[in-house]
Amino acid sequence: MNALTPIAAGSTPDYAGLTVTPAGPVLGAEISGLDLTRPLEPEIVAAVRAALLRHKVVFFRDQDISHEDHVRFGRYFGDLEGHPVTAHVPGFPEILHIEAADGMKLREAIVPIVRAANKWHTDVTFRPAPSMGGVLRARTLPPSGGDTLFADTAAIYADLPQPLKDRLAGLQAEHDILQSYGYRIDEAKRQELRAAYPPQAHPVVRTHPETGQPHLFVNKVFTTRILGLPEDEAASLLAELLDRVKAPEYQVRFRWSPNAIVFWDNRATQHYAVLDYWPVERVVERVTIKGEVPYFQA
Repeated sequence: MNALTPIAAGSTPDYAGLTVTPAGPVLGAEISGLDLTRPLEPEIVAAVRAALLRHKVVFFRDQDISHEDHVRFGRYFGDLEGHPVTAHVPGFPEILHIEAADGMKLREAIVPIVRAANKWHTDVTFRPAPSMGGVLRARTLPPSGGDTLFADTAAIYADLPQPLKDRLAGLQAEHDILQSYGYRIDEAKRQELRAAYPPQAHPVVRTHPETGQPHLFVNKVFTTRILGLPEDEAASLLAELLDRVKAPEYQVRFRWSPNAIVFWDNRATQHYAVLDYWPVERVVERVTIKGEVPYFQA
């Protein structure tokens, strides 16, 4: 597939014998017919990538993988990276240990705080090159609740009125790590993060480097402002764009099960982990695949 050739709407990719079942009409698919505890042949890796590019998020069930398996699977799709705030699994710096809000263990006193801070987002857009994707596996699940929702940012962009698309072309927005993590760390750590991760300017609309599709690329967790516009106009425009992701028509909802795994294209989606299961515990683990510097090509 050419890097700037969109996937044809009616095409049927070759999935190398895997069963790929759409999970919703807009995005998401469940993949069966493979065992992630075993090394994968190149044609299977290519099939999973093709499914990911077409459906933007793919789901696997009943995959009791080890930490080594988790790392191996992520590395099929690129180099892995850690995180400056979220804790990692001991002995595996590539695997994030996530409880509730990015590693904050829930307790009654902070539940109202972390619920209010829980928002639709694209991961690590505070980086110059935000991640390509994430591979999340369930470790400890509540008996109900704790679902994860995903939204298709290409579909959101496609439905924008043409005058708004024209207005967004060439605009950039600022993304800041402290927008999300500043409230939960002390001043010394804030200064450390500010020095290591200064705010980044990314296009408001990015071109997907593998499909050529344009995607809306602002999110509530890290995007602080749209650049180059008067303050009131910029704030109003950003609020309008952030509101678009809330429409269920652009979403798919994943209900976790033991040993389930989710692999999402971070360039093409936003996600939201529903925090509705307190006081029951929910623990998941993630490997994060390094990405590219976002760009927009009209």
